[in-house]
This record gives sequence, C-alpha cells and structure tokens, in this order.
Amino acid sequence: QAKEQKFTIDYDADPPAPTPSKVGITVIDDVSLETILPYIDWNPFFQTWELRGRYPNRGYPKIFDDEAVGSEAKKLHNDAVEMMHQIIAEKSMNIKGVVGLFPANTSDDGEDVIIYETEDDRGKENEKGKFCMLRQQAEKESNDPYLSQADFIAPKGHKDHMGMFAVSCFGCSALVDKYEDEGDDYSKIMAQALADRFVEAFAEYLHRVIRTDLWGYAPDEKLDEADLLKIKYEGIRPAPGYPSQPDHTEKIAMWEMIKCKELAGIELSESLSMMPAASVSALVFAHPKSQYFAVGQVGKDQVDDYAKRKDMEIPKMERWLSPILNYERD
Repeated sequence: QAKEQKFTIDYDADPPAPTPSKVGITVIDDVSLETILPYIDWNPFFQTWELRGRYPNRGYPKIFDDEAVGSEAKKLHNDAVEMMHQIIAEKSMNIKGVVGLFPANTSDDGEDVIIYETEDDRGKENEKGKFCMLRQQAEKESNDPYLSQADFIAPKGHKDHMGMFAVSCFGCSALVDKYEDEGDDYSKIMAQALADRFVEAFAEYLHRVIRTDLWGYAPDEKLDEADLLKIKYEGIRPAPGYPSQPDHTEKIAMWEMIKCKELAGIELSESLSMMPAASVSALVFAHPKSQYFAVGQVGKDQVDDYAKRKDMEIPKMERWLSPILNYERD
C-alpha cells in the first residue's frame, strides 16, 4: 500500500538537475580549517557542554545574554576560539574528504537507486552499484504520500544523477591522548567538541561547493552562512543511518563506491560507525522537491523485501533495523 501511495515527481515537467560538471570521484584534501570557520554552527557546541539558554536567549550568539548560563557560555566560547587558533597555528588537526557524483536512476520497482560509473555505462545498463532505500510505512490519516529517498531520483529514460560524500577531521585522537596524559579533561572534551564542529562545517562548505561548482546545479546561489545553517538551499544531504534512511549498512555501499578508506583514510568499524569519530557522510540529492523525512516504523513485509534486494539474510537485516521494526523479531 505504501508503494502505491508513493511520492511522485513528474520528471518531464520538473526535470532532474543538469549533468554535474565533474562526474566521478573527487578527493578534497586542499581545504584549510580557516576556510571553513565561517560555516561553523556553534549551537551543538553548547549542547555538548549541556548549556541551554532560555527563550529568547536560546541559540548562539543570544545565549551569551542569558542570565543563568550566559557568562559560562561566553567563557567556554572564548576558550574554544583560543584552542581553535592554537590548532590552526600548530596544524594539529586537518580535514579531508571524498566526493562522488554519478549517473543514477531508480530500479524498475522504484524502491532503489542504481548508480552508473559513466553515461556510457548507463546506456549499456552496466551498473556500478545500488543504494537500497526504505519507505515510510506507518499508516497516515491523510492522503500524504509515503516517502522514500528513491522518489527523488528519476526512473530510467531520464539523465539523473546522485551524489555522495564522506569527510573527516584528522588529528583529534593524538590531541586527546596528549590532554589525557596531562590529566586535562576540560581540554580533551574541548578538542573533541571542536573536531565535531570542524567536520560539520566542512560538510556544510563541501555541500555548497557541490551545488555551485562540482555538480553546479545552483551556480548563482547567493546565500550567507546563516542561510545555509537554516537550509535555504536547493537539494538535501541525508546521512546513512539517520531518519531518512535508518540502515547503517548502506554506508558499506558508499565506502565501496567512492573508496573512502583508500582515498581519504576514513574507515568503518564493525558496528559501522565512522573512524575518525569526527566524520560525516551523506548522499546528495539535487531535485528541488527532495526533502528530509523520517522513515519511522517498518513492517515485516517491507523488511523481507528489503533484505532480498540487499541480498542479506533476514535475521541479520532485522538486527540492523531493530530500532524501527513494528513487530517483535523471532
């Protein structure tokens, strides 16, 4: 039923984004920390330290005006900026990533996204790989469609593309070890919090470079950094393992496709968390109608079908999807 009531885009009336200016894999290893500083979102930084301002002083920089936590927040921020400049001066952290932009179409059943190395491969139906998607299934009281990320990619017969990237901040663990040896817990947590801010800012910066240059579907975008943090741009960058596609095993397909480990030194642990810890990965959809959503709970029928499409045994699939199953597994 969810498949029948899926989100449909009329790709003839509303065509896919143009062909990327750089199809294939691009390693991003020449971006300095200074370049990404304007893209830092400080709000999660204060959440790391469990500092929350009260309305109207909730977010950064208004939190500094909060009666209860304002002065503590200001001191933390000053310390963070000081450490940030030290990290930049000493080059103790650096950022690196890898981007892939490929021809893509949905599978015949409309549930997965097939990736091709080149346009020529698409013509020959010579597949590079596929990303399996999950669809919303919990019953809706309205006529709203049941969304899947596959809905944002055009079917065969259209020249659509999909992007992906993985980025990391390197050097944090050595710094953490140094502070641990010195018994300096405060600086240790600060270094980890900054590495997280750096890599998130790098992801924000890189997504913009993809939109305006590497893919180039929004070459005239004129948004300031505050607008970026409010997601005012065209397209989305959902992360595998997050609500729009809660299956972490999809990272494996991405790692194989853009060689994250070989080209950028970003690895996956057995539990499929990214290493280094300060890492971000995402799929990139360009269509203006693409949107963030949460898959929510899924039923046995979808899990069985999904496991088959992924060529994975059902008990193993159920283990990975256990937080979103709407039934008790055996």
